[in-house]
Amino acid sequence: MFNNPQIDALSIPNIDNLNLEKVERSYLYILLFNRLLGFLFPLIAVITIGFITNFEGWMFYFWTAIATLIALLVISCIYTFLSFPKRRYALREHDIIYTEGLLLNSFTTVPFVRIQHTEISCSFLERKLQLSTLKIYTAGATGSDLFISGLSKETAQKINAFLTTKINDQL
Repeated sequence: MFNNPQIDALSIPNIDNLNLEKVERSYLYILLFNRLLGFLFPLIAVITIGFITNFEGWMFYFWTAIATLIALLVISCIYTFLSFPKRRYALREHDIIYTEGLLLNSFTTVPFVRIQHTEISCSFLERKLQLSTLKIYTAGATGSDLFISGLSKETAQKINAFLTTKINDQL
């Protein structure tokens, strides 16, 4: 017979007591570089349009657009800097946890029994800084359900080996 008793909410372990590991600090440089690159192209477009435009009073709009883009870049970089310490992960006996975000906090838990396979990837900048991204694919999903960027190569390889062992033990 099916039995589904209620669980006392006070007996559930507190997630705040979990020891989450930080990603590598050098990953912050990649995030800031990506923000800068994202604002560079609109800035070039505004400058180009500003120089080829010939209507009366264009300078006001030109400098307003430049100031707005620079202000947005500064705000974006400050947000990235402040949210970076929230990028943390933890391996537990039956799952892996990853959290990130400052205003919109994301907390992802992937049970080992759902993991299909894992993958380690490195972008050009990650290779230069000796970093990697661990991608974890789960059953029933169309893409990687969890990716943890900013891991050292050694850490990514250790976690990948651990997860592969866990996956193979389940078969």
